[in-house]
Amino acid sequence: MRPTITITYCPKCGWLLRASYFASELLTTFADDLGGVLLKPAETAGEFRVFIGDERVVDRKADGGFPEITALKRLVRDRIAPDKPLGHSDKAK
Repeated sequence: MRPTITITYCPKCGWLLRASYFASELLTTFADDLGGVLLKPAETAGEFRVFIGDERVVDRKADGGFPEITALKRLVRDRIAPDKPLGHSDKAK
């Protein structure tokens, strides 16, 4: 069974667009590896988190900000498709 990613975002902070962008990038990159991406309004102000199943992989507050999309793709790839090449996203800064 392919995993589902859940992105919780603060609607009061206006982060729906960012969550949608992350979702579209993940669905494009991992089309054959994901069961879907769920966008979920957070109940706590300022929350922005990304989960793979029940595992939290991103927490804006704990991590000190939003991840770059390339970093998020690497985090997801390392957990769901470790052998998948990410092209330019694999290059170190």
